[in-house]
Amino acid sequence: MLQIAFIRENQEKVIKALAKRNMDAKSVVEEVVQLDERRRATQVELDGILSESNKLSKDIGELMKAGEKSKAAILKEKTVLLKEKSKRLAEIADVIAQELLAKLYTLPNLPADIVPEGKTPEENLNVFEEGAIPVLHEGAQPHWELVKKYDIIDFELGVKIAGAGFPVYKGKGARLQRALINYFLDKNTAAGYNEVQVPHVVNEASAYGTGQLPDKEGQMYHDAADDLYLIPTAEVPVTNMFRDVILSESELPILTTAYTPCFRREAGSYGAHVRGLNRLHQFDKVEIVRVEHPDNSYKALDGMVEHIKEILNELKLPYRILRLCGGDMGFTSALTYDFEVFSTAQDRWLEISSVSNFETFQANRLKLRFKDKDGKNQLAHTLNGSSLALPRVLAGILENYQTADGIVIPEVLRPYCGFDIIN
Repeated sequence: MLQIAFIRENQEKVIKALAKRNMDAKSVVEEVVQLDERRRATQVELDGILSESNKLSKDIGELMKAGEKSKAAILKEKTVLLKEKSKRLAEIADVIAQELLAKLYTLPNLPADIVPEGKTPEENLNVFEEGAIPVLHEGAQPHWELVKKYDIIDFELGVKIAGAGFPVYKGKGARLQRALINYFLDKNTAAGYNEVQVPHVVNEASAYGTGQLPDKEGQMYHDAADDLYLIPTAEVPVTNMFRDVILSESELPILTTAYTPCFRREAGSYGAHVRGLNRLHQFDKVEIVRVEHPDNSYKALDGMVEHIKEILNELKLPYRILRLCGGDMGFTSALTYDFEVFSTAQDRWLEISSVSNFETFQANRLKLRFKDKDGKNQLAHTLNGSSLALPRVLAGILENYQTADGIVIPEVLRPYCGFDIIN
C-alpha cells in the first residue's frame, strides 16, 4: 500500500508513475487526497473536543474539592454534550478512514524508474540469456506425452481424485520432484537463507498484508467456514511472519526460505499453452523472502537474481531473464525480473521464477518496521522470489534432457534422485 503522506505530497508524481502501468489514477488519487483532508480535519476537531473535555474534567474535580457543586454540575452537563459530539465525530472519522483505506487498496505499487514502458508481455525487456538450446532427437515429445510414456505423472488420475490441474506424481516422477525440492532448499540455505515450515492456509489479515487481497481475491481458494485462504505462494505466510514487528537495524537483512505446495484457481486459463504442467491449480514451489534496509534492497535484488542464475546454470537449462514492463508487473511490485526456461519440445519459453522488490508497499500494509540509528521507526523493504517453481522446471528437464533411450537426469540432481535416467 502506498503511504498516504507520499501521495499527498507527490500527487502528480504518483499519477505519472501509475500511468506506466497503463492506469489512469488521477480520479482515485484526488479522492484519496480529499478523503485524507476530511479525515485529518475531523481528527483535529475530535482532538479539540477531547482536549476540552479533559480540561473540564479537571475543572470539575477542583470545583468539587472547593465544595462548589452547582458550578460543577453545569460543567458536567457540558461534558455530556461533548462526549456525545466526540462519539459522533469518532464514528464519522472511522467511516472516512475505512473509505480511505478502501481507495488506497485499489492503487498498485509505483514502478521503479528502470521499469520499461509497455502494456503486454511482448514488451518486456530481455536483459540476459544463457545456455544453448539442445537439438533433440527425431520423435522428441512434449512433457505431457513423456510422462505417460514413462508413467511418472498421471493427469487423468488427478482429475479423478480432485479435478483438472491436480496431477499425481508417481515413481521416479515423485522422486525427481522431491529431489528438486531438496536441491533448491539446500542451495538456498547454503546461500544464507533460514529454512522455515509455514502453514498452508492464511487468514484474511495475512492475505491483505502481502497484497493478495483484494487484488487476487478471485484467484484464491477460500474456506468460508473458517475464513481461511489456501496459499498461492509461500511468500504470503513467510512475509507475514514479520507483520506488526519492529526490528532493530542490526537484525537486517533477514533471509528466509520455505517449501510449500501452492494453490491457485487460475480462473479463465485455457488453451494449449496451459497444457500438462504448464499451469496447475496445485503445484510445489520453493520461495526466498528477504526483509531489507531500504538502502540495500536493490543490491539484494541483484543478489537474488544471481542466486537463481547459479541454480539454472547448475541444472544446465537454457534460460533468459526479462525485466517486466509496467503493464505486465504484479500489483505489489516496484521491479520484477522473470526467469524463463526454454522448452525445446514445445518451442516456447516457460516462466519458472519471478523475483521482485516491493520496496515499502507490503511493509506499509504489514506495519513491518525497523528502528534506525536515530531511534526512529522506518518501513523496511520486502523482496521475494521463486527458487524455483517446480512444474515448469520439471517440464523443462523432461523435455530438454530427453533422448531416444530415456530422460537423463541433470548431473547436479543425481545424488538427490538416486538414479541417473528415467527409462
